[in-house]
Amino acid sequence: MSGSSKSSSNYAYSAATALAQSLGRIDQQTQAVVPPIHVATTYLRGADNSYPTGRVYSRADNPTYEPVEALICELEQGHQALLFGSGMAAATAVFQGLRPGDHVLAPKVMYWALRNWLLTFASDWGLDIEFVDMTQLHKVQQHLRQGQTKLVWLETPGNPLWCISDIAAICQLAHQAGAQVAVDSTCATPLLTQPIKLGADIVMHSATKYLNGHSDVIAGALIAARDDAYWQRIRQVRAQAGAVASPHDAAQLLRGMRTMHLRVRESCHNAQFIAEQLEQHSDVLEVLYPGLQSFAGHDVAKRQMVGGFGGMLSVRLKAGETAAIGVAARTKLWKRATSLGGVESLIEHRASIEGPATPCPNDLLRLSVGIEDKQELLDDFLQALQA
Repeated sequence: MSGSSKSSSNYAYSAATALAQSLGRIDQQTQAVVPPIHVATTYLRGADNSYPTGRVYSRADNPTYEPVEALICELEQGHQALLFGSGMAAATAVFQGLRPGDHVLAPKVMYWALRNWLLTFASDWGLDIEFVDMTQLHKVQQHLRQGQTKLVWLETPGNPLWCISDIAAICQLAHQAGAQVAVDSTCATPLLTQPIKLGADIVMHSATKYLNGHSDVIAGALIAARDDAYWQRIRQVRAQAGAVASPHDAAQLLRGMRTMHLRVRESCHNAQFIAEQLEQHSDVLEVLYPGLQSFAGHDVAKRQMVGGFGGMLSVRLKAGETAAIGVAARTKLWKRATSLGGVESLIEHRASIEGPATPCPNDLLRLSVGIEDKQELLDDFLQALQA
């Protein structure tokens, strides 16, 4: 429904309150404090053949999306949000909204599934994709083409090396060249970084991760800074391609978001502690975490991340690939599984997943730090390392 997810600019409370109370929404028909799930696929026309509610068909107009979209939009301080069936559906819609021949800059270090999609599908549609080291502003400026570059895609922190891109500086360069900027802010969450306030035009979240936080929902979201022709094309991609979440997943996502502020705070706290401890270990080659002063992107991260540096870190082992795989095999609390952002802590030998084209070193373990006891998580990793 057009305009249903517009940000409530006069919402007077904190992000924590907005999340816990879902912007204070009460179902007007029943006075329930939890919004209902609407499973209807179609809506009745009026006697004059119009649609009195503005809704035509559930593929794009399901009311269950509205409280979720409104909450995400408010957190990101955007103009409007759209819920998608997955993070990949949300991300690819941004590229599908472009025109054949459009030039795009994307980071060399980014979520591997989207990078693989750009390499295998986007070029077939006539998009001109260049992969650039987004941590180096001069390289971004060097590859921008005035009037030809239509989109700069950022991911910060960048999975799985947690590279930090300067959102404000890149937005300034991109806008001067006539390009829009979209930011995958999945790992930062809107609680740590608000890219639109730094100049971004679109923000993407894999809502499967920190927004939901319970490893039981697949969903994605886009948030726009304004309603322009590009955003309207993206809206059409979602509606016409059917890249939508189910009403039940939307309701589950809203349920998960109500505790996001608590989960993200604890994950950040635990990750900082574990990163600092492992950095000192004699068997560890390097800890990649934006919260460490030794990390290359720490100063930029400190400027644009508020309240923590995220729950994701990577650890490189001096003994190499076999040792890294062995450590993952010996952990007890850390679960060997793909994904991130859940309440449970996960560990993964990332190069094995991404394959030979990965920029990820083969001695690297990716850690998604959950909300368990931080000392018990550290002890479990250390016993696996020392075994």
